[in-house]
This record gives sequence, structure tokens and C-alpha cells, in this order.
Amino acid sequence: MTPPLASPAGIESIERATVAAVAPERVDERPGWLLPMDSGTVGRARSAVPLHHAAQPLELLDAIVQAYQAAGYPPALRLPEALAYAPWHQALQAQGWQRRQPTWTQVGTVQALLDLPGNGADVRLDVQPDAAWMAMYLGAGLDPVDGASRARALARAQGLRYASVQRAGETVACGAASYSHGWLGVHGMRTAAAQRGQGLAACVLRAMAQEARQRGIERVFLQVDQHNAPALALYRRAGLAVAWGYAYWRLPT
Repeated sequence: MTPPLASPAGIESIERATVAAVAPERVDERPGWLLPMDSGTVGRARSAVPLHHAAQPLELLDAIVQAYQAAGYPPALRLPEALAYAPWHQALQAQGWQRRQPTWTQVGTVQALLDLPGNGADVRLDVQPDAAWMAMYLGAGLDPVDGASRARALARAQGLRYASVQRAGETVACGAASYSHGWLGVHGMRTAAAQRGQGLAACVLRAMAQEARQRGIERVFLQVDQHNAPALALYRRAGLAVAWGYAYWRLPT
């Protein structure tokens, strides 16, 4: 059963808010689809995504592939696991496309985030990420190409708020919040390994929710890897529920 916060209109608004937050180099549109295009590594910024989960004709696949190729970008798709897209999944597999990164889209209420218990940590919400925020977000050991791509996407994004908890001059927990299309979008949640288990992520979520409430926004969404057990446990405590799953489909390079 689809959660009420992810109605057909909610699906479209979430996908538009998602693409706005990841700030691709280019976004084209076809009836019922967004076609974000980007030369970087952020999957949501470079994968065509449907704006609804009703059945769509397979003939659209060729048009989407041609649009990416004509613009000079490799074609990719971010498809829901909905039954209506089973023919797409089968056709893509038959053509050699590879399915990667199964992910949950989760939805909930701002009130549930505000009700999260916390340890009273002070959370900053800034309009630009500082060096300490970037160091936490990109993380030790991150692939430098991926890190540079994510940094460029952040630089292009408009209207994000960058949440951070700082200790001894270092950011030890962070996240980015988008406020668009009627949703609080939660992105880039990170907590330093030595600081985990102290409720810092809950404090970050609550601060994002306080800003959303001030803006009159009462719905929240996020996307999380289906295998990220610690994050899933936090989001369950925050009252978030799975609205749908999706995966990326790409041709082998």
C-alpha cells in the first residue's frame, strides 16, 4: 500500500524536488519524465526518472536513450520497482543493461522529526557549506573523482541549508536539507565514526524539521540505500516509511 504522503502527485513533487537538490548540469523533460544530465558521479543527477508509476510504453526507452546521446551524456535510468515497470526491467535486462544500487524512497512527517529525542547538541544551519562541513560530507577515503563531482553539484544547488554539529572546531555530524515542491528533502547525512550512537543525527534531523516548520512544510522525504542498516534504523525511529524502491539501470561501459 502506498503511504498517503506519496500519492501520485506526491511522487512527481518528490522527483522534482530530488532533481532540484542534486543540481545537474542540464535537465530536459519529456511527458511524464525528467531527464537530468550530468558528467559527474551522482546517480540522481544523471539518470532519467519517471514522474509517475503507472505503466508507460516501452517505445519511450529509445527516445530517452537518443535524448541523452544527442546531448553527449551516457544514457541511464532510475526506475521504480513498481509492477508496472516490470516490462521495462525485462527489456533492459535483455538488452544488457545492468541494475545497480537498490534504494528506498522514504516519506514521513516533519512532526515526527521534531519529536525525535536528542542530546541537546547545537546544530548550525548555514546557507553555504564551509570547509569543515565539506570535510565531513566528503569523508576520509572518499574517491577523489566522486568527491569533486559531489562538490560541484553542491555549488550549483540553490536554496539548500547545510546542517552541522561542531566539536573542537571540527564538524562531527552533517546533512543537507532542501525545501522545495512542498517537501523537506534530507540529503548527505554523515556522522563521524567516533561520534556515532550519541544521537547527533537525530539532532540534525530535528534542526532541519524546525526550519521546515517555519516555512510551512509538513512532509519529509529521503532516499537511502536498502542495505544501510544503521540509517534505516534511525529513519524508522523518525517515523519514516518506505514509499517505493528504485534502482539505477546503466549500460556497461
